[in-house]
Amino acid sequence: GGFQVQLYESREDIRKAKIVRGRSINLALSHRGREALKHIGMEEKIVSKGIPMKARMIHSLSGKRSPIPYGKKDQYILSVDRANLNKELLTGREKYSTTAITCISFQVILCFSYTPGGEEVQVNADFVVGCDGAFSVVRRQFLRQSRFNYSQTYIPHGYMELTMPPLDGQFALAPNFLHIWPRNTFMMIALPNLDKTFTCTLFMPFDEFDKITTGEQVLDLFQTYFPDAVPLIGADALKRDYFRLPAQAMVSVKCSPYHIGDSCVLMGDAAHAMVPFYGQGMNAGFEDCLVFDELMDQLNDDFGAVLPEFSRVRVPDAQAIVDLAMYNYIEMRAHVNSRWFRFRKHLDNFLHFLMPTTMIPLYTMVTFTRTRYHEALKRWHWQNKVGIRCFKFT
Repeated sequence: GGFQVQLYESREDIRKAKIVRGRSINLALSHRGREALKHIGMEEKIVSKGIPMKARMIHSLSGKRSPIPYGKKDQYILSVDRANLNKELLTGREKYSTTAITCISFQVILCFSYTPGGEEVQVNADFVVGCDGAFSVVRRQFLRQSRFNYSQTYIPHGYMELTMPPLDGQFALAPNFLHIWPRNTFMMIALPNLDKTFTCTLFMPFDEFDKITTGEQVLDLFQTYFPDAVPLIGADALKRDYFRLPAQAMVSVKCSPYHIGDSCVLMGDAAHAMVPFYGQGMNAGFEDCLVFDELMDQLNDDFGAVLPEFSRVRVPDAQAIVDLAMYNYIEMRAHVNSRWFRFRKHLDNFLHFLMPTTMIPLYTMVTFTRTRYHEALKRWHWQNKVGIRCFKFT
């Protein structure tokens, strides 16, 4: 309470933009993100425009489709539109503050400058929250601090988005699923949108993307690996859309601590960018806000106490989910064909059914609870040991 907040944004106001630039089109919203939205009274507004995905739908090479539930019957994740989410959050924010969003490219912490129309303006701030993404300018200042740890890793895969249009005015695939075509080195996923399209995301090593230079090669690739998707996306659309934008890179970022003194803190991708293979990037960022707010309550808004505690509590959790996302990527790349994927998920669910309080699937802990990420990871390692022993005895 009682803080005057000014939001500085390096992109133009998305609500007025003609072309919305950004990363992926949809985001997966689950329990952690929803809890944060609930905390600011915005959960219903966002959830009402999301599409529930109750299960994965695995597409095998033969065209066979096998659903694998995410959890219990009432557990689902939501496909939400990134642009709409951003617009709603910006509008929601106006309730708390009348200050306009200032579109800037800023340079330094605490006394930073920006150029709104050419001339440089300097701003003195008591406290800066850097939520400026994987390539954070605020974080750049942290690199000058002694004992600040930082690493970033690009994975060899890139991603490309393609649109699957509606079929006769309806979704071309069953809508309440996250569709997955697991093919070892290649993978495609499809998430539903409110306009009855699907956004298909193709994940593939960059050197494979580089080999494809003609429309015919695109068609060959899809007919070889994703034959059931070809008529649904459309051969002509595939040949055209594939070359619209180059494949995008994916970066993983770890750093610590997340604060400087009592005057600056990093949150979201600026603190812990992750590869998108666990659907937790946005959820973890939203949960940062929740954790920070909980600490502000506990420690009476004393930044000198809150910031070091935020780093102490949050660094191990954020690094655990960054690792898990990377582990999932390596796992998928190595041997997720459709049969293996189905077996692994059914095994997790079966063990959970036998021992509901002891054997909780990692995915369930991460996606449907607020169990601290690093505790979920620790518990999963323990369960794996126990699970292997169970199988030795059965």
